[in-house]
Amino acid sequence: MQADSTNLRKVLSEDLMSVLIRFGLIAFILFLSVRIFAPFALLVLWALVLAVMLYPLQCYLAARLGGRQGRAATVIVVVGLLLVGVPTVMLGISFAEHLHGLYLQFQAGTLKIPQPAASVADWPVIGVKVYELWQLAANDLPAVLADMRPQLERFFGWLLQTAAGTAGSILASLGSLIIAGIMMAYGQAGSSAMLRIFERLAGKPKGEKLHKLSTATVRSVATGVVGVAVIQALLLGVGFLFADVPGAGVLAVVVLLVGILQLPALLITIPVIAYLWMGTDASTLSNGIATVYLLIAGAADGFLKPMLLGRGVDAPMPVVLLGALGGMMSAGILGLFIGAIVLTVGYVIFMEWVNDEPGKEQPASEAAAG
Repeated sequence: MQADSTNLRKVLSEDLMSVLIRFGLIAFILFLSVRIFAPFALLVLWALVLAVMLYPLQCYLAARLGGRQGRAATVIVVVGLLLVGVPTVMLGISFAEHLHGLYLQFQAGTLKIPQPAASVADWPVIGVKVYELWQLAANDLPAVLADMRPQLERFFGWLLQTAAGTAGSILASLGSLIIAGIMMAYGQAGSSAMLRIFERLAGKPKGEKLHKLSTATVRSVATGVVGVAVIQALLLGVGFLFADVPGAGVLAVVVLLVGILQLPALLITIPVIAYLWMGTDASTLSNGIATVYLLIAGAADGFLKPMLLGRGVDAPMPVVLLGALGGMMSAGILGLFIGAIVLTVGYVIFMEWVNDEPGKEQPASEAAAG
Protein backbone atom coordinates (compact mmCIF):
# COMPACT_ATOMS: atom_id res chain seq x y z
CA MET A 1 0.00 0.00 0.00
CA GLN A 2 2.81 2.34 0.90
CA ALA A 3 4.60 1.42 -2.33
CA ASP A 4 1.48 2.27 -4.33
CA SER A 5 1.24 5.63 -2.56
CA THR A 6 4.89 6.35 -3.29
CA ASN A 7 4.46 5.44 -6.96
CA LEU A 8 1.37 7.63 -7.18
CA ARG A 9 3.20 10.60 -5.71
CA LYS A 10 6.09 10.00 -8.09
CA VAL A 11 3.76 9.87 -11.11
CA LEU A 12 1.92 13.02 -9.97
CA SER A 13 5.23 14.80 -9.38
CA GLU A 14 6.50 13.87 -12.83
CA ASP A 15 3.21 14.90 -14.46
CA LEU A 16 3.18 18.20 -12.59
CA MET A 17 6.78 18.90 -13.57
CA SER A 18 5.95 18.10 -17.20
CA VAL A 19 2.93 20.43 -17.13
CA LEU A 20 4.96 23.25 -15.55
CA ILE A 21 7.76 22.86 -18.11
CA ARG A 22 5.28 22.90 -20.98
CA PHE A 23 3.45 25.89 -19.52
CA GLY A 24 6.74 27.73 -19.02
CA LEU A 25 7.84 27.05 -22.60
CA ILE A 26 4.47 28.18 -23.99
CA ALA A 27 4.54 31.35 -21.84
CA PHE A 28 8.11 32.10 -22.94
CA ILE A 29 7.24 31.64 -26.62
CA LEU A 30 4.17 33.87 -26.21
CA PHE A 31 6.27 36.53 -24.48
CA LEU A 32 8.87 36.51 -27.25
CA SER A 33 6.14 36.56 -29.92
CA VAL A 34 4.51 39.62 -28.34
CA ARG A 35 7.86 41.41 -28.05
CA ILE A 36 8.69 40.69 -31.69
CA PHE A 37 5.22 41.65 -32.94
CA ALA A 38 4.87 44.79 -30.76
CA PRO A 39 6.64 47.23 -33.18
CA PHE A 40 4.23 46.25 -35.94
CA ALA A 41 1.06 45.94 -33.83
CA LEU A 42 -0.32 49.41 -34.61
CA LEU A 43 0.42 49.05 -38.31
CA VAL A 44 -1.25 45.63 -38.54
CA LEU A 45 -4.27 46.72 -36.49
CA TRP A 46 -4.81 49.70 -38.79
CA ALA A 47 -4.45 47.40 -41.79
CA LEU A 48 -7.00 45.00 -40.30
CA VAL A 49 -9.49 47.84 -39.73
CA LEU A 50 -9.00 49.10 -43.29
CA ALA A 51 -9.36 45.59 -44.70
CA VAL A 52 -12.65 45.04 -42.85
CA MET A 53 -13.93 48.44 -43.99
CA LEU A 54 -12.97 47.98 -47.63
CA TYR A 55 -13.75 44.28 -48.02
CA PRO A 56 -17.29 44.83 -49.43
CA LEU A 57 -15.73 46.99 -52.16
CA GLN A 58 -13.13 44.26 -52.69
CA CYS A 59 -15.87 41.65 -53.22
CA TYR A 60 -17.69 43.94 -55.66
CA LEU A 61 -14.57 44.59 -57.74
CA ALA A 62 -13.54 40.93 -57.65
CA ALA A 63 -16.94 39.94 -59.06
CA ARG A 64 -16.45 42.48 -61.87
CA LEU A 65 -12.93 41.19 -62.55
CA GLY A 66 -13.87 37.53 -62.88
CA GLY A 67 -13.22 36.56 -59.27
CA ARG A 68 -9.58 37.74 -59.24
CA GLN A 69 -9.14 38.75 -55.61
CA GLY A 70 -5.52 39.83 -55.98
CA ARG A 71 -6.23 42.12 -58.92
CA ALA A 72 -9.20 43.71 -57.12
CA ALA A 73 -7.06 44.38 -54.02
CA THR A 74 -4.31 45.87 -56.20
CA VAL A 75 -6.80 48.24 -57.84
CA ILE A 76 -8.07 49.42 -54.44
CA VAL A 77 -4.56 49.99 -53.07
CA VAL A 78 -3.30 51.81 -56.18
CA VAL A 79 -6.38 54.06 -56.38
CA GLY A 80 -6.15 54.74 -52.65
CA LEU A 81 -2.49 55.69 -52.90
CA LEU A 82 -3.14 57.98 -55.87
CA LEU A 83 -6.24 59.68 -54.43
CA VAL A 84 -5.15 59.92 -50.82
CA GLY A 85 -1.47 59.16 -50.52
CA VAL A 86 0.07 61.43 -53.17
CA PRO A 87 -1.88 64.62 -52.27
CA THR A 88 -1.40 63.96 -48.54
CA VAL A 89 2.35 63.46 -48.90
CA MET A 90 2.66 66.61 -51.03
CA LEU A 91 0.60 68.62 -48.55
CA GLY A 92 2.59 67.26 -45.62
CA ILE A 93 5.92 68.08 -47.29
CA SER A 94 4.71 71.59 -48.13
CA PHE A 95 3.46 72.12 -44.59
CA ALA A 96 6.73 70.90 -43.05
CA GLU A 97 8.80 73.10 -45.38
CA HIS A 98 6.63 76.11 -44.55
CA LEU A 99 7.02 75.51 -40.81
CA HIS A 100 10.78 75.06 -41.18
CA GLY A 101 11.01 78.28 -43.17
CA LEU A 102 9.08 80.21 -40.52
CA TYR A 103 11.34 78.79 -37.83
CA LEU A 104 14.50 79.84 -39.72
CA GLN A 105 13.07 83.35 -40.24
CA PHE A 106 12.23 83.55 -36.55
CA GLN A 107 15.76 82.47 -35.59
CA ALA A 108 17.31 85.00 -37.99
CA GLY A 109 15.00 87.81 -36.89
CA THR A 110 13.65 88.35 -40.43
CA LEU A 111 10.09 87.16 -39.75
CA LYS A 112 7.56 89.70 -41.05
CA ILE A 113 3.87 90.01 -40.18
CA PRO A 114 1.45 91.71 -42.60
CA GLN A 115 -0.54 94.74 -41.52
CA PRO A 116 -3.98 93.94 -40.07
CA ALA A 117 -7.14 94.68 -42.00
CA ALA A 118 -9.23 97.59 -40.74
CA SER A 119 -12.16 95.23 -40.16
CA VAL A 120 -10.24 93.53 -37.32
CA ALA A 121 -10.88 96.53 -35.10
CA ASP A 122 -14.63 95.99 -35.53
CA TRP A 123 -14.54 92.52 -33.93
CA PRO A 124 -16.69 92.47 -30.79
CA VAL A 125 -15.04 92.79 -27.36
CA ILE A 126 -11.44 92.01 -28.40
CA GLY A 127 -11.27 93.75 -31.79
CA VAL A 128 -9.48 96.95 -30.71
CA LYS A 129 -6.86 95.19 -28.57
CA VAL A 130 -6.17 92.58 -31.23
CA TYR A 131 -5.83 95.29 -33.88
CA GLU A 132 -3.37 97.32 -31.75
CA LEU A 133 -1.22 94.30 -30.88
CA TRP A 134 -1.26 93.06 -34.48
CA GLN A 135 -0.28 96.48 -35.81
CA LEU A 136 2.54 96.80 -33.27
CA ALA A 137 3.84 93.35 -34.24
CA ALA A 138 3.70 94.29 -37.93
CA ASN A 139 5.69 97.49 -37.32
CA ASP A 140 8.21 96.25 -34.74
CA LEU A 141 8.06 92.48 -34.32
CA PRO A 142 11.39 92.06 -32.41
CA ALA A 143 10.18 94.41 -29.66
CA VAL A 144 6.94 92.49 -29.26
CA LEU A 145 8.67 89.11 -29.21
CA ALA A 146 11.55 90.12 -26.92
CA ASP A 147 9.85 88.78 -23.80
CA MET A 148 8.22 85.85 -25.57
CA ARG A 149 11.25 84.42 -27.37
CA PRO A 150 11.87 81.38 -25.08
CA GLN A 151 8.20 80.38 -25.18
CA LEU A 152 8.05 80.85 -28.96
CA GLU A 153 11.20 78.78 -29.48
CA ARG A 154 9.61 75.95 -27.53
CA PHE A 155 6.40 76.43 -29.50
CA PHE A 156 8.17 76.27 -32.86
CA GLY A 157 10.13 73.24 -31.68
CA TRP A 158 6.86 71.56 -30.73
CA LEU A 159 5.44 72.44 -34.15
CA LEU A 160 8.43 70.86 -35.90
CA GLN A 161 8.12 67.71 -33.80
CA THR A 162 4.40 67.58 -34.56
CA ALA A 163 5.08 67.95 -38.27
CA ALA A 164 7.63 65.12 -38.13
CA GLY A 165 5.19 62.94 -36.20
CA THR A 166 2.44 63.74 -38.69
CA ALA A 167 4.68 62.75 -41.58
CA GLY A 168 5.47 59.47 -39.84
CA SER A 169 1.76 58.84 -39.25
CA ILE A 170 1.00 59.50 -42.92
CA LEU A 171 3.65 57.03 -44.06
CA ALA A 172 2.36 54.48 -41.54
CA SER A 173 -1.18 54.96 -42.90
CA LEU A 174 0.00 54.34 -46.45
CA GLY A 175 1.86 51.24 -45.27
CA SER A 176 -1.32 50.07 -43.53
CA LEU A 177 -3.23 50.49 -46.78
CA ILE A 178 -0.74 48.27 -48.61
CA ILE A 179 -0.91 45.61 -45.89
CA ALA A 180 -4.71 45.87 -45.96
CA GLY A 181 -4.58 45.13 -49.69
CA ILE A 182 -2.62 41.93 -49.00
CA MET A 183 -5.17 40.97 -46.34
CA MET A 184 -8.06 41.58 -48.73
CA ALA A 185 -6.42 39.48 -51.42
CA TYR A 186 -6.60 36.55 -48.96
CA GLY A 187 -9.80 37.82 -47.36
CA GLN A 188 -11.81 34.62 -47.40
CA ALA A 189 -9.03 32.55 -45.87
CA GLY A 190 -8.42 35.25 -43.24
CA SER A 191 -12.11 35.53 -42.41
CA SER A 192 -12.36 31.76 -42.02
CA ALA A 193 -9.32 31.74 -39.72
CA MET A 194 -10.81 34.50 -37.54
CA LEU A 195 -14.11 32.62 -37.44
CA ARG A 196 -12.32 29.47 -36.22
CA ILE A 197 -10.58 31.51 -33.52
CA PHE A 198 -13.89 32.96 -32.31
CA GLU A 199 -15.50 29.51 -32.38
CA ARG A 200 -12.59 28.04 -30.44
CA LEU A 201 -12.92 30.73 -27.77
CA ALA A 202 -16.71 30.98 -27.48
CA GLY A 203 -18.15 27.85 -29.09
CA LYS A 204 -19.57 27.42 -32.56
CA PRO A 205 -22.88 29.33 -32.45
CA LYS A 206 -21.68 32.18 -30.25
CA GLY A 207 -18.32 32.40 -31.99
CA GLU A 208 -19.99 32.94 -35.35
CA LYS A 209 -22.24 35.59 -33.85
CA LEU A 210 -19.32 37.46 -32.24
CA HIS A 211 -17.36 37.28 -35.50
CA LYS A 212 -20.22 38.91 -37.41
CA LEU A 213 -20.74 41.43 -34.62
CA SER A 214 -17.08 42.55 -34.64
CA THR A 215 -17.10 42.97 -38.43
CA ALA A 216 -20.38 44.89 -38.39
CA THR A 217 -19.14 47.15 -35.58
CA VAL A 218 -16.00 48.18 -37.50
CA ARG A 219 -18.07 49.04 -40.58
CA SER A 220 -20.67 50.82 -38.47
CA VAL A 221 -18.05 53.04 -36.83
CA ALA A 222 -16.43 53.67 -40.22
CA THR A 223 -19.73 54.92 -41.68
CA GLY A 224 -21.22 56.48 -38.55
CA VAL A 225 -18.13 58.35 -37.32
CA VAL A 226 -15.56 58.69 -40.10
CA GLY A 227 -18.13 58.65 -42.91
CA VAL A 228 -20.31 61.31 -41.30
CA ALA A 229 -17.24 63.47 -40.61
CA VAL A 230 -16.17 63.22 -44.28
CA ILE A 231 -19.68 64.07 -45.53
CA GLN A 232 -19.93 67.05 -43.20
CA ALA A 233 -16.46 68.28 -44.15
CA LEU A 234 -17.37 68.13 -47.85
CA LEU A 235 -20.69 69.94 -47.30
CA LEU A 236 -19.10 72.70 -45.24
CA GLY A 237 -16.09 72.93 -47.54
CA VAL A 238 -18.40 73.63 -50.49
CA GLY A 239 -20.23 76.22 -48.38
CA PHE A 240 -16.95 77.92 -47.39
CA LEU A 241 -15.90 78.08 -51.04
CA PHE A 242 -19.17 79.60 -52.24
CA ALA A 243 -19.14 82.09 -49.34
CA ASP A 244 -15.56 83.05 -50.34
CA VAL A 245 -14.20 82.32 -46.86
CA PRO A 246 -10.37 82.53 -46.67
CA GLY A 247 -8.67 79.18 -46.16
CA ALA A 248 -11.77 77.18 -47.07
CA GLY A 249 -9.77 73.98 -47.65
CA VAL A 250 -7.97 74.24 -44.30
CA LEU A 251 -11.26 74.88 -42.52
CA ALA A 252 -12.77 71.80 -44.20
CA VAL A 253 -9.87 69.67 -42.89
CA VAL A 254 -10.41 71.14 -39.41
CA VAL A 255 -14.12 70.23 -39.66
CA LEU A 256 -13.09 66.66 -40.58
CA LEU A 257 -10.85 66.38 -37.53
CA VAL A 258 -13.50 67.93 -35.29
CA GLY A 259 -16.07 65.43 -36.60
CA ILE A 260 -13.78 62.45 -35.98
CA LEU A 261 -13.19 63.75 -32.44
CA GLN A 262 -17.00 63.77 -32.02
CA LEU A 263 -17.16 67.51 -31.39
CA PRO A 264 -19.92 69.64 -32.97
CA ALA A 265 -19.01 71.24 -36.29
CA LEU A 266 -20.80 74.38 -35.10
CA LEU A 267 -17.55 75.18 -33.27
CA ILE A 268 -16.19 76.07 -36.73
CA THR A 269 -19.32 77.26 -38.54
CA ILE A 270 -20.44 79.84 -35.94
CA PRO A 271 -17.14 81.84 -36.06
CA VAL A 272 -17.25 81.63 -39.86
CA ILE A 273 -20.82 82.99 -39.86
CA ALA A 274 -19.72 85.80 -37.53
CA TYR A 275 -16.89 86.58 -39.96
CA LEU A 276 -19.33 86.72 -42.91
CA TRP A 277 -21.53 89.29 -41.18
CA MET A 278 -18.79 91.42 -39.60
CA GLY A 279 -15.73 90.99 -41.78
CA THR A 280 -17.03 91.06 -45.36
CA ASP A 281 -18.92 93.47 -47.59
CA ALA A 282 -21.27 90.85 -49.06
CA SER A 283 -24.99 91.57 -49.40
CA THR A 284 -27.49 90.69 -46.71
CA LEU A 285 -29.17 88.18 -49.04
CA SER A 286 -25.97 86.25 -49.80
CA ASN A 287 -24.91 86.27 -46.14
CA GLY A 288 -28.37 85.04 -45.14
CA ILE A 289 -28.29 82.17 -47.64
CA ALA A 290 -24.76 81.22 -46.58
CA THR A 291 -25.76 81.36 -42.90
CA VAL A 292 -28.74 79.05 -43.38
CA TYR A 293 -26.68 76.59 -45.43
CA LEU A 294 -23.78 76.54 -42.97
CA LEU A 295 -26.11 76.06 -39.99
CA ILE A 296 -27.87 73.13 -41.68
CA ALA A 297 -24.59 71.54 -42.84
CA GLY A 298 -23.03 72.11 -39.42
CA ALA A 299 -25.90 70.28 -37.74
CA ALA A 300 -26.03 67.46 -40.33
CA ASP A 301 -24.28 65.01 -38.00
CA GLY A 302 -27.26 65.26 -35.64
CA PHE A 303 -29.48 63.29 -38.03
CA LEU A 304 -26.84 61.42 -40.08
CA LYS A 305 -25.17 59.75 -37.10
CA PRO A 306 -28.31 58.04 -35.71
CA MET A 307 -29.04 56.75 -39.22
CA LEU A 308 -25.57 55.26 -39.86
CA LEU A 309 -23.98 54.54 -36.48
CA GLY A 310 -24.98 51.17 -35.10
CA ARG A 311 -26.61 50.07 -38.34
CA GLY A 312 -26.47 46.27 -38.68
CA VAL A 313 -25.10 45.87 -35.13
CA ASP A 314 -26.98 43.86 -32.48
CA ALA A 315 -26.40 46.56 -29.87
CA PRO A 316 -27.94 49.99 -29.17
CA MET A 317 -26.37 52.96 -30.94
CA PRO A 318 -25.34 54.68 -27.64
CA VAL A 319 -23.27 51.60 -26.72
CA VAL A 320 -21.37 51.77 -30.01
CA LEU A 321 -20.90 55.54 -29.67
CA LEU A 322 -19.68 55.32 -26.07
CA GLY A 323 -17.23 52.58 -27.04
CA ALA A 324 -15.90 54.67 -29.91
CA LEU A 325 -15.52 57.79 -27.74
CA GLY A 326 -13.91 55.93 -24.85
CA GLY A 327 -11.56 54.07 -27.17
CA MET A 328 -10.53 57.29 -28.90
CA MET A 329 -9.75 58.94 -25.54
CA SER A 330 -7.64 55.94 -24.55
CA ALA A 331 -5.88 55.02 -27.81
CA GLY A 332 -6.42 57.78 -30.36
CA ILE A 333 -8.15 57.35 -33.71
CA LEU A 334 -7.53 53.60 -33.81
CA GLY A 335 -9.30 53.38 -30.46
CA LEU A 336 -12.50 54.48 -32.21
CA PHE A 337 -12.76 51.00 -33.71
CA ILE A 338 -11.18 48.94 -30.93
CA GLY A 339 -13.23 50.62 -28.20
CA ALA A 340 -16.48 50.19 -30.13
CA ILE A 341 -15.75 46.49 -30.76
CA VAL A 342 -14.78 45.75 -27.14
CA LEU A 343 -17.75 47.55 -25.59
CA THR A 344 -20.25 46.16 -28.11
CA VAL A 345 -19.03 42.57 -27.73
CA GLY A 346 -18.96 42.97 -23.95
CA TYR A 347 -22.51 44.35 -23.97
CA VAL A 348 -23.82 41.47 -26.11
CA ILE A 349 -22.08 38.81 -23.95
CA PHE A 350 -23.39 40.42 -20.76
CA MET A 351 -26.96 40.67 -22.05
CA GLU A 352 -26.88 37.04 -23.22
CA TRP A 353 -25.74 36.02 -19.74
CA VAL A 354 -28.57 38.10 -18.21
CA ASN A 355 -31.19 36.58 -20.50
CA ASP A 356 -29.88 33.03 -20.12
CA GLU A 357 -31.58 32.27 -16.82
CA PRO A 358 -30.56 28.90 -15.32
CA GLY A 359 -33.46 26.50 -14.90
CA LYS A 360 -35.69 28.47 -17.22
CA GLU A 361 -38.03 26.09 -19.07
CA GLN A 362 -38.04 26.29 -22.82
CA PRO A 363 -41.47 27.10 -24.35
CA ALA A 364 -43.20 24.18 -26.00
CA SER A 365 -43.29 25.91 -29.37
CA GLU A 366 -39.48 26.48 -29.30
CA ALA A 367 -38.89 22.90 -28.15
CA ALA A 368 -41.01 21.58 -31.02
CA ALA A 369 -39.19 23.82 -33.47
CA GLY A 370 -35.88 22.57 -32.09
